[in-house]
Amino acid sequence: MFLKNQGQNYKHSMAAMLIMLLLCVSIFTACGTAAESNETSKANAGSEATALASSEASNAGAAEATPEASADPNAVRTISTVNGDIEIPAQPKRIVAEEYLGSLIALDVVPVGAPGLTLKNYYFKEALTGVDDTGEYGKPSAEKIAALAPDLIITANGDNYDLLSKIAPTLHIPYGDLKNAHEELTYFGEVLGKEQEAKTWLEEFDRRIAEAKAKVDAAIPADATFSIFEHTEKSTYAYGDNFGRGGQPVYQALGRKPPAEIADVIMEKQWAELSAEIVPEYAGDYIVMTSNVWTLADFEADPIWSNLPAVKNGKLYVWPEERSWYYDPLAVLAQTEELADWLSKGN
Repeated sequence: MFLKNQGQNYKHSMAAMLIMLLLCVSIFTACGTAAESNETSKANAGSEATALASSEASNAGAAEATPEASADPNAVRTISTVNGDIEIPAQPKRIVAEEYLGSLIALDVVPVGAPGLTLKNYYFKEALTGVDDTGEYGKPSAEKIAALAPDLIITANGDNYDLLSKIAPTLHIPYGDLKNAHEELTYFGEVLGKEQEAKTWLEEFDRRIAEAKAKVDAAIPADATFSIFEHTEKSTYAYGDNFGRGGQPVYQALGRKPPAEIADVIMEKQWAELSAEIVPEYAGDYIVMTSNVWTLADFEADPIWSNLPAVKNGKLYVWPEERSWYYDPLAVLAQTEELADWLSKGN
């Protein structure tokens, strides 16, 4: 009996221990599973946060890139020209500027090519580093231009239109069609999609021109007459208000007038070749003279020039062609301020 009870007790004890063991295993397993689940949740949460941040960054990048991405690189616009309607890129990237280079620079557009002469422009040559020379001014090299793979060519010379238009869409604006800085900047602002840049630049242009004009008006009588001349070894020329040599600064920006007797002639044709005998007829109270061969002292010593009132009274300004030939908006602004400094000092 004792042995029987003892055996039963033993069996009950073993059963209890087995139950306890199973409970412990269950508890540890549950804890391990919970810990593992917790770590997995943390890892998943981290992955989701990383993915969200990455997604937000990608979306932000996509949002920033949207304007650029939405611009169709193959989009074109139609421009009416003297050669008829032409299609040009809506956003040209590789421009060859045979002319009107100053307006492009003012609009922060640097071409891939331009004539050697304009690359030496006194007023903006520093901005043209790396721009290729397309040949002699007025005689562009088709080979050099074609090698640049332009998507737009800009010229003022109709004689070259057929040659250039075979290489790329060519925008021909004849000399004199754009008569001042406002017309020129506004036109190219519209063509190149730079309307706001043109407006901003012209506002500053107007402000500085007004300052220069005020200086001159305070120092020079309103009825004083001005002549724009160029003297070469062979001849002398007079110019109007849209042919370089200082015509735009003097007649347009500063609002000065040529002698009344020749005003209509010089403003209509824009230039005249003068014999020595008729130079006095074209000479105003002030003379702005382009010359690469004569200095102020040479004019003062010459028997013809020294007898003109402007020379006698110290009202002759002499500058080289590298500073007077250009009549783009950048040049006109700089020339106007240069002449205003001279005139306001009474020299």
